[in-house]
Amino acid sequence: MASPSPANPSTTKPPSPYPDPLIIPPLQDHKQTFIILHGRGSNAIDFAPPLLDTSVSESQTFRSSFPHAQFVFPTASKRRAQIYHRSIINQWFDNGSLQTPNERTYLQIEGLRETSTYIHSLLKSAIAQVGVENVVLRGLSQGCAAALIALLTWDGEEPIAAGFGMCGWLPFRKQMEEIVIASESSDPNGGGDDVFEIQGEAVGNDDGPTQAVAFLKEELEMAAEGLSMPVQRVPLLLGHGVEDEKVPVELGREAVSCLKRLGVNTEWHEYDGLGHWYSVAMLSDLVNSLRVMTSWEHTQDQ
Repeated sequence: MASPSPANPSTTKPPSPYPDPLIIPPLQDHKQTFIILHGRGSNAIDFAPPLLDTSVSESQTFRSSFPHAQFVFPTASKRRAQIYHRSIINQWFDNGSLQTPNERTYLQIEGLRETSTYIHSLLKSAIAQVGVENVVLRGLSQGCAAALIALLTWDGEEPIAAGFGMCGWLPFRKQMEEIVIASESSDPNGGGDDVFEIQGEAVGNDDGPTQAVAFLKEELEMAAEGLSMPVQRVPLLLGHGVEDEKVPVELGREAVSCLKRLGVNTEWHEYDGLGHWYSVAMLSDLVNSLRVMTSWEHTQDQ
């Protein structure tokens, strides 16, 4: 008797670990798209409304400042969090204590790989709708960290309009910065045939930023061939509360230092008296920065 035929794998697709994103339609014609990532333990439903409704001026909320923008709020998948005794929560990736961010970095790998791939798919979808110059990626806290890694590993042909991060940090910052520094000290003129070692591994003579991002993609088990580094042409604004009790402001400063070494055009703002959240001043700075970075229509037509 013949054995039953197995299901055709091409017709079966495992469910996505990421819920469908919350999509807030534009107030007017759809011309731009924001993709905004929440922090660890949150979700799109809880995160989106207060952010969009925050006033950034006497007459404008954050949402109404961009009447032609669609806002896409994805929700992180459920993962076990080591720092919360392996409780299952929404998080973009797992990690150890941020008091020692350079330890147990292996915890981050699977989540950062899966989340980066997912964010890249959202970027591609948005680009297909409104064009690459009209797409912004933004995140808060762990969502900021995930957004930064997604930008560094993004291999699109053109850069997106801008990236914004709030109260975040940069995973694998120390390793990437060491690679760039070693490259600079090995060959200050940017040429030559030197091969040196980073943490026991041979590194060739490509420029330091390319080496660093290649390391990141290899660490995350993502294809690293033919890096074009579009992230170097993405204007980036990072903001952080000086009184942040969850992600120390020093981690934000270190992220900026590393990103600048990687050739990323990064603007940095610190906010006195602000803890681990955004503020009216932070969102106002974001709105004003986009006015400089783009030719978008930012307020409702009269």
